[in-house]
Amino acid sequence: MIANQHRRRVLRLVAPAAALGALVAGLLVTPAIATPSATSARVPAGCPWMDTHESSTKRANQLLAASTLGQKLRWLDEQAANTPAQTTFGSVTYPAQVPCTPTVVYADGPDLVRGPAGVTVFPAQLSLASSFNTDLAYTKGKTQADEAFRSGKNGLLAPGLASGRVPLAGRTTDYLGEDSLLTGTLAGALTNGIQKGNPSEPVMAVLKHYVANEQELDRQTSSSNIDGRTLREVYNLPFQIAVAEGSPSGVMCSYNQVNGVYACENPILNNLLKSAAGFDGYVVSDFGAVHSTAPSLNAGLDQELNAPKFYNPTNIGAAIDSGAVTVAQIDKAAFRVVHAYIEAGLFDHPLPSTPSTSSSTDAHKAVARQVAEQGSVLLQNTDSILPLKKSVKTIAIIGPTASATPTNGVSAATVCAMHNFGPAVACPNVVAPLDAITARAASVGATVTFNNGADPAAAAAAAKAADVAIVFGYTTQGEGADRADLSLDGNGDALISAVAAANANTVAVLETGTATAMPWLGQVKGVVEAWYPGEQQGNALARLLYGDVNFSGHLPMTFPKSLADTPTSTPAQYPGLVNGSPTRPATDRTTIRQVAYSEGLAVGYKWYQSKNIEPLFPFGFGLSYTGFSFSKLQITPAVQNNPDRKITVSFTVKNTGTKAGSTPAQVYLTLPSSTGEPGQRLVGFDSVTLSPGASKKVSVVIDPSAANEPLSYWNTTSHAWETAPGTYGVHVGDSSTASLSASFTVAG
Repeated sequence: MIANQHRRRVLRLVAPAAALGALVAGLLVTPAIATPSATSARVPAGCPWMDTHESSTKRANQLLAASTLGQKLRWLDEQAANTPAQTTFGSVTYPAQVPCTPTVVYADGPDLVRGPAGVTVFPAQLSLASSFNTDLAYTKGKTQADEAFRSGKNGLLAPGLASGRVPLAGRTTDYLGEDSLLTGTLAGALTNGIQKGNPSEPVMAVLKHYVANEQELDRQTSSSNIDGRTLREVYNLPFQIAVAEGSPSGVMCSYNQVNGVYACENPILNNLLKSAAGFDGYVVSDFGAVHSTAPSLNAGLDQELNAPKFYNPTNIGAAIDSGAVTVAQIDKAAFRVVHAYIEAGLFDHPLPSTPSTSSSTDAHKAVARQVAEQGSVLLQNTDSILPLKKSVKTIAIIGPTASATPTNGVSAATVCAMHNFGPAVACPNVVAPLDAITARAASVGATVTFNNGADPAAAAAAAKAADVAIVFGYTTQGEGADRADLSLDGNGDALISAVAAANANTVAVLETGTATAMPWLGQVKGVVEAWYPGEQQGNALARLLYGDVNFSGHLPMTFPKSLADTPTSTPAQYPGLVNGSPTRPATDRTTIRQVAYSEGLAVGYKWYQSKNIEPLFPFGFGLSYTGFSFSKLQITPAVQNNPDRKITVSFTVKNTGTKAGSTPAQVYLTLPSSTGEPGQRLVGFDSVTLSPGASKKVSVVIDPSAANEPLSYWNTTSHAWETAPGTYGVHVGDSSTASLSASFTVAG
């Protein structure tokens, strides 16, 4: 979604009926505004809502009390709300806004601030998720928000959340993996960094896309058909966690329908997001995701993105006249928007008069490199082929994405970030792996040769002449389309096989936006998943491959052996059916594709565990240049008699190798069989850094009342979260296949 574009649709203000005529006339009248007292000299005249000593609630109420209905309606449309000096949008005219209201500019931003020049291209969100590092997520959010504000943007449509249902989904890389706790926790940390990291440069975070927006194919004409328990436990839960952890200013509703009702006019906005999850910010639509006026307002949509199409004075006035909506509802929606803007600091810290076109700094680039380092995952390291040793004197680097020079239009810039409806994101400052590895190799007297991989035979010859071959494979994906399969692009699988056949010491570096099948896995010694590693990809990869920094990344999604093993292997589940067929007729652009979420709760690693399917690589998996052992598992209390009492899981982690390293210790629970929960669930994680031979006692606290509902399941009879009596298995380790186990009991 392109956030900051302003497309116009011409709308006519039809001649209203008598009652509507009186209403519209009233929209254009600005009431008198009380002048502040002499004791409020710090407050601009006529703007009591600018008194920063008052609460944001009081300030929002003061502003709305001084507003006509027409001025309140401005807050319900993005363009009218965010451009207060303008009154006409297409053919829609509003009254002038009350004074002292800020200019607000939205920008897309899960991975980088999209739109302005001179910003840092950070790695994909999926790379950040691989770090399992909330502190890094906060720092990335803070850094990105600084660039946004100085570039003239104070609303980031980020972070992105989904549940990783389909590995083929085009925007998999734009999200934070397949686990609710990991996704929600990191999204909360990102939100805190965006909103709290730079108090004098305030930027709002807007979570997206709510909810069950799990595929790009027919995203505007599909219905995600989900049972109530699955909706609560899988798809709403990451948002519930992120809201509790980060208090975002906004949440963006998605394009798709949920059980036959468009997300932006679905009662789940009020019932699940605002009431159950406790979200008190405002709900804004995705661009073009609004399909109605009164149903959307009644469901809880507060602001229409872009131009006023459905949320214009004529449509809303007619809805009020007919009784379909009330003025009180308008007041409530306007309050949520105004209150969020004030609470975020937008009223008190205006955007710079001259936006920067070079907001990236060396410190920001260092953060991008750090995310790429901690987000890259070492998946295979046979015979300790990595880190590269001083005895390696010749290195063949192969593949188009290793170089800054394009081969058939493909280069390191191609895999900087997620694509946007096809084209790659501009990445003018990319540090290519070829350049960085060549420089690092020279420091130890090694030489590097390069082959772009266009001719597999020539690539194999180059590999054969080197001590080690590093071959780069890639995929491209992004908004607007899903992938067709789990193969590498550009005949990459065949290229890796040819290189590996020529050189037994081959390392494959993958720059992808999702899982890959790796039919050549048994032929190579090393595999690195680097995702879309941003502009600092070369520096990060050179440091990792040479061991200047250790690998610590772990997979935030399961890598299946084949699509047949995935939870959505039937056409009804993915891509869904259009009149009974998975293929939409070329002449049909409106029939709703019915997508059956019949796998229910068994999403991601829970599917593979519950079905005893061995994946290629499990969720949470990642290797290091050292080793870690887990022991001495203790659980307190062993019997849970008090439903509110916190449970402490303690264990010892030891570095059993010869290098310093970090690993995310992961704690999983298996619920009693009576709950019907598939597999395990992640309930806690903690990054542990240890010197060689060192050990550390780690304690992870499980809070039954936490937003991730760690001990609970959704009871569809009582319509409540409930904790079942019985035995709860505890599993600790460095992946979802954790083998250190114990249990505790919840008394009946």
